[in-house]
Amino acid sequence: MDVSEKSQQSDGIPHPLWMFWKRRRYIVVFMAFLGFFNVYALRVNLSVAIVAMTEVREVDYGNGTIVQEQYFDWNSQMQGFVLSSFFYGYILTPFLGGFISNKLGGNYVFGVGIGTTAVLTLVTPLAAKAGLGWLIGVRVIEGIFEGVTFPCIHAVWSKWAPPSERSRMASIAFAGNYAGTVVAMPFSGIFAQQYGWESVFYIFGAIGCVWFVLWTYMIKTSPEVDRGISAAEKEYILTSLGRTEGVQEKIRHPWKAMITSLAVWALVASHFSENWGFYTLLTQLPTFLKDTMHFELTKTGFISAVPYLVMGILLFVSGYLADLSQLKGWLTTTQVRRYFNCGAFLGQTVFMITGAFILKPTATITCFTIAVGIGAFAWSGFAVNHLDLSPKSAGVLMGISNTFATIPGIVSPIITGYITTNKSDDEWRVVFYIAAGIYLIGCVIYWLWASGELQPWSIEAQEKLAKERSEEKNGIGGGYVNKMKIEDEL
Repeated sequence: MDVSEKSQQSDGIPHPLWMFWKRRRYIVVFMAFLGFFNVYALRVNLSVAIVAMTEVREVDYGNGTIVQEQYFDWNSQMQGFVLSSFFYGYILTPFLGGFISNKLGGNYVFGVGIGTTAVLTLVTPLAAKAGLGWLIGVRVIEGIFEGVTFPCIHAVWSKWAPPSERSRMASIAFAGNYAGTVVAMPFSGIFAQQYGWESVFYIFGAIGCVWFVLWTYMIKTSPEVDRGISAAEKEYILTSLGRTEGVQEKIRHPWKAMITSLAVWALVASHFSENWGFYTLLTQLPTFLKDTMHFELTKTGFISAVPYLVMGILLFVSGYLADLSQLKGWLTTTQVRRYFNCGAFLGQTVFMITGAFILKPTATITCFTIAVGIGAFAWSGFAVNHLDLSPKSAGVLMGISNTFATIPGIVSPIITGYITTNKSDDEWRVVFYIAAGIYLIGCVIYWLWASGELQPWSIEAQEKLAKERSEEKNGIGGGYVNKMKIEDEL
């Protein structure tokens, strides 16, 4: 019996798994996938549009006069600040997003975060024409609203994802990041070339607004309040998560234990390392291809999208293999997280260094594509690790790790802008060598301290301990009970 058959039988639904619309939790995954599609489409469109906004072009006025013009005369340092401005706001709200999603419902905060960003994207051309400060201001506010998205989706998974499907459901949803990148990068180049750079923001902003309406109508906070879910699926999800319908939980997070946990800091370091390489290429690859590889704008968009296409595809593979390895008993959860994450980081280090050293169009693009692509396996490591450590605190944990993981989005474009003032090959090599070194550091830290086990300080572990104590006090069960005080763990 394969994994699909097991899952089909265990959730009590007679339809095959490929009919995902028959299962509400998979509808949530599909809409989350589209949500993350918009998250990254709205984020990366500027990386391509800024090439058109700052390129020097020849304009023929028809009377024999040909002049060179730019829409915006921004040097590399100014472009670096524009590209990083999104993350000035983004770093402010991941922690807040994880906290308020437990109060209000992750689905609501997730939707509002993306929907507001879409509206702000529509006014981006107006802001750019008003001045550099206005553009940076709008991008900062966009970052504030998008900063809640990753922590909020973990709050959604804590309500909707059975433990045996966590890697798969999260990986499929996160694949939307790369689908959005794959679509936004080439089409941003096409739109900018055919209809002007303003069209990039109008089109993707409108798509984000449509998604927001659909998400708000279709997705509910949990199975208990979803009228479209079957009784069998609801019971399956609640049972697998150890929840009882109708019981409202008041969550008190073990703050001290969380921020002093080595396992938490291991996933923070891993998240930071992956994002450094990711944001370096996400924000700088179009400029690198144009300035150093001398590609045209439309080709720049297509080529820049290839690594993220590969990563998006491999996310499905990595999520399936991670779940399969656990279900078959080939690896423990800790081993899955460690092997997938660190194996990916080692591969990324090697291919990033190789591509930077060669610095030839075909070879370099191939190496960078492989480096970004195998990062999909890292996402089956650190990106779902929060749910292993403490499901009920997963949104807050993601908020903590994503706050630190936003720093590369701020720092990397600025550093790159200062390093590449002359746009020389050696300058770009330094940029990519830095990314490779940070991958390696993240690999070492995660290997040493990562864990895939429910932590003693987690809310779930404390509830289990309290239950055991209560049963012992009432004479129910005679098993060994750990005598440590709950208060000492919090």
